[in-house]
Amino acid sequence: MPRHAETRTLPYSPDQLFDLVADVGRYSEFLPWVSAVRIRSDSETEMVADLVVGFKALREKFTSRVAKQRPHAITVDYVDGPLKYLRNDWRFRPDGKGGTIVDFAVDFAFKNRLFEMLAGQVFDKALRKMTDAFEARAAVLYGPVSGDGISGAGLSGDQPSGGVAAAGTDGISSSSAHSAA
Repeated sequence: MPRHAETRTLPYSPDQLFDLVADVGRYSEFLPWVSAVRIRSDSETEMVADLVVGFKALREKFTSRVAKQRPHAITVDYVDGPLKYLRNDWRFRPDGKGGTIVDFAVDFAFKNRLFEMLAGQVFDKALRKMTDAFEARAAVLYGPVSGDGISGAGLSGDQPSGGVAAAGTDGISSSSAHSAA
C-alpha cells in the first residue's frame, strides 16, 4: 500500500492550481502514463472520470469520483478498476506572498499482488515524475517562474513557450511509506 504526502509552495494562485488539478480531461496531455480520459459527469462540485493508465504493455482503466471545493480542495476517491482503493487529496492555501502552499497526499493499493510489488519498486520515482508534470504544466499555462520566484503570468503579452520551470523546489517537503497489503 504505497502512501505519499508532499507539500510544495508554488508561485501561482490557489484558483490557478485548483483549475489545473480539476481539469482531469486534459491529463493525457501532460501526465506520464495517462493515455486516455473520459469524463462521465462533471459539475461545480463533483466529477466522475475514467482514466486509462499504462506503462509499456500494461494498461488499466479505472474510474474515480472527484470532489471539488473551489478553490481550496480536491479529493479523488476510487470507484472501479484494478485497485483495492485510492484516495488522493489536494489542498491549496495562500502563502501570503501571492503564491500557494499545496498539500498533496495519495494512498492506494492494487488488487493484484504483482502490480502492488511493481508499483512499490517505482513508486517514489513515478510520483516525483507526476508532481513535476503538474508543476511544469502550471508553468506552461500560467507562465514560468522568474529568478525572484514570481510567475511571469499576466506580466507581459507573451505566451509561455512550454519550458519546464524549477518552481517550488525551495519549499518542498515530502514523505512516503510502503507497506504490504
